[in-house]
Amino acid sequence: MPRISIIMGIYNTPNKEIVKEAVDSILNQSFKDFEFIICDDGSTDETYQTVKKLINNDLRCILLKNDKNVGLAQTLNNCLKVSNGEYIARMDADDVSVLTRLEEEINFLDQHPEFSLVSGYAELFDEYGIYGIRTNVEYPQNKDMLFGPPFIHAAMLIRKKDLLDLGGYRVCKETLRAEDYDLWMRLYASGKRGYNLQMVVYKIREDKNAYKRRAYKYRFDEAQVRYHGFKRLGLLPNGLFYVIKPLIVGLIPQSILKILRNEAI
Repeated sequence: MPRISIIMGIYNTPNKEIVKEAVDSILNQSFKDFEFIICDDGSTDETYQTVKKLINNDLRCILLKNDKNVGLAQTLNNCLKVSNGEYIARMDADDVSVLTRLEEEINFLDQHPEFSLVSGYAELFDEYGIYGIRTNVEYPQNKDMLFGPPFIHAAMLIRKKDLLDLGGYRVCKETLRAEDYDLWMRLYASGKRGYNLQMVVYKIREDKNAYKRRAYKYRFDEAQVRYHGFKRLGLLPNGLFYVIKPLIVGLIPQSILKILRNEAI
């Protein structure tokens, strides 16, 4: 039985080179005791065939396909159902894992049973190269949830038992774009804790203008996730401002947001 099950959802991502880079970054990891479960979320293009060719009958890989597009949360739950690992790692189909990522993360959790999950820093890159880095606090506490997700979801490694004890990912309208944020708050409400390695373990492919494409309706969903999560964590009523923060940010002119985001990077 593999120690780690890496789960990845993919949908309409036909660019073979991008997918190949993501898949290879897992298959070439320095830590070898894993299975790689990839689920095509009902793609309407050649994505499934592309992935099938890339894994090329590699016995470490399991390729699934949803009958229709159901979203990331349900897709990851489908991967969980067939997983055999003691730990669950995440991966996104257009990103890259540093080749020692799994080794660093499993060594940490093996040595620190008091933590349920571990993540780390991520470099941000686009077609022109690396342009920034995403960091998080080393020891996230309940109050850190007020400011946003304190872990990089796609870079995480989590104890499978703890994830299953929560029922996996919560599937509903409000978690469509915030399944990770919802998970962290439910995990912390259950008494579990996580840690962020103070090093780069992951690379996120993201163009600098990605935030412009975020539909305002998803900000209402995030506000609901925040409200329910903060309530579980005892962060209300003091945290009410942070519940509506996504709605306020969505009204700020993009020119100002760009300046603020560049300063943050």
